[in-house]
Amino acid sequence: MKAGIEECLRQSPMFSELSPPQLGRLVAIAQLQIWQRQQIIFRKGDAAAGFFVVKTGRVKVFNLSAAGKEQILNIFEPGDSFAEVVAFDNQPYPASAEAIEYVELIFLPRFAFLNLLHQDADLSVRLLASFAKHLRHLVSLIEDLSFRQVPQRLAAYLLQRLATSDRPDSITLDLKKTELAALLGTIPATLSRAFYDLNTQGILRVEGNEITICDRQRLQRLSEE
Repeated sequence: MKAGIEECLRQSPMFSELSPPQLGRLVAIAQLQIWQRQQIIFRKGDAAAGFFVVKTGRVKVFNLSAAGKEQILNIFEPGDSFAEVVAFDNQPYPASAEAIEYVELIFLPRFAFLNLLHQDADLSVRLLASFAKHLRHLVSLIEDLSFRQVPQRLAAYLLQRLATSDRPDSITLDLKKTELAALLGTIPATLSRAFYDLNTQGILRVEGNEITICDRQRLQRLSEE
């Protein structure tokens, strides 16, 4: 089990350049957790005991409005770390986290990790770099929600997915419509309308969960509006 944890941490951008002794100290405090699809890992306001690195599966971090509307703040995949803010303060979790599918997480307890930070400045620098990455993502999310309409947000999302696809012009949507709508800050009906409009305009073709990009240049221009 510890070997699997070590391999995952070594491949995580946050810890990939640690020396073997540094990595060994991290592995010594790490715990493997298994969560099933749609299980809540923590809720906003829960006492924060530590943070996580995704080993397998995907996790969504989100907030709910008073009316129950969900806004997904980020989706984390293998190698990603999340909830690191609790390593520095003693405040509750500022958002909720849920397993999108079967998930294996590496849990790093707060107090044990803080002890390592006091001993190793490299870890502190890496944690700050992770904070900066998450902050940039949140700033980008705020800009999108403030200044872009749903079609523009959808276009930007599809281009982002296309950049990591192993097919030049096709994407398989692996989120439910409700989850994708929450990620883009809208509701499923509005998202469906955006897909319909882009399909009608000949920019893309939708067949179930398969999206074929028919006019990448127009999609790019739309994303930049």
